[in-house]
Amino acid sequence: MRGKGITYDTGFSHAAANTRRLFDPETVRHEMRVIHDDLHCTSVRVTGGDPDRLEIAATYAAEAGLEVWFSPFTSDLTADDLLVLIADCADRAERIRRRGAEVVFLTGSELSIFTIGFLPGATLTDRLALLAEPHRLRPLLAPLSAHINEFLGKAVEQVRERFHGKVSYASLPFEGVDWTPFDVLATDAGYHSIEVADHYRDGIRTLVASGKPVAITEFGCTTYRGAADKGGRGDAIIEWHPDGRPSRLTAEYIRDEAEQANALRDTLDILTAEGVDSAFVNTFARYDLPHHTDPREDFDLASYGIVKVLENRYGTTYPTMTWEPKTAFTAVADYYREHDPHRNREPR
Repeated sequence: MRGKGITYDTGFSHAAANTRRLFDPETVRHEMRVIHDDLHCTSVRVTGGDPDRLEIAATYAAEAGLEVWFSPFTSDLTADDLLVLIADCADRAERIRRRGAEVVFLTGSELSIFTIGFLPGATLTDRLALLAEPHRLRPLLAPLSAHINEFLGKAVEQVRERFHGKVSYASLPFEGVDWTPFDVLATDAGYHSIEVADHYRDGIRTLVASGKPVAITEFGCTTYRGAADKGGRGDAIIEWHPDGRPSRLTAEYIRDEAEQANALRDTLDILTAEGVDSAFVNTFARYDLPHHTDPREDFDLASYGIVKVLENRYGTTYPTMTWEPKTAFTAVADYYREHDPHRNREPR
């Protein structure tokens, strides 16, 4: 696997909340060094809805020696507003590329769910509800595919006018994307859950057989016992305030960092064996889901982050950072080091 990656959240805005309320550029610079030097990543997918933050993080990622996947990820914009933002981001990505960095540009992420107008529903919550009701979603898929591809055609055209690197899109399987205008086939649906366990490997093999390089732009596991079976639903153990902040856990859960680590290793084994070009663990940190020693208040149980965010204190492994590596951090670091012939294989 060429691109050994992780996603890096610069702040996803929904309702009145932001997954990264504080954004300190020096912290970002340090984290990118950790991602390259200690996590042994070769690439990073920089996500979020603020173009300034995206450019700052992408710049520091490039300085650290990482291939940058510049990935606008927004919520509840209209398609027209998203096109304006994508054009702005493409200009920024091109500036970074021209300084010598390897950059891939993603023309949005999961448009059908996160952007207004592709599926019924005025809010993200309304559209997400469709996923739990296949009988409502199914008749919408044919017109959805046409609408998605019309938008992506416009997006690719304006991106290629501004950006001269590789272009892709972080898709969902039911969107029916026409990959002809793209350089890389990319999907956020890389989660290995109990529902897809029997055909997960075959699904990856089918993607690779398409002939284009394949990127699994999102996969991961949360941090409680039983989360590996849930895949992309592992964070559904939180009740949220109307303003988008976490309120409480839905029940009592047992922290299990080993299960998270094992799930990531198992998925990476499959993706590597089946010839995926690039893969991005979801995610480095969820700053809005801090760890607490009381399991009833430990929102990190629902986090896909491979570090646990600490409240009002610094960690011990990295004394200037307000987080501490989980078992999954070491598992991913060891896997990436062992599977990269260009890196030092000596123990850290």
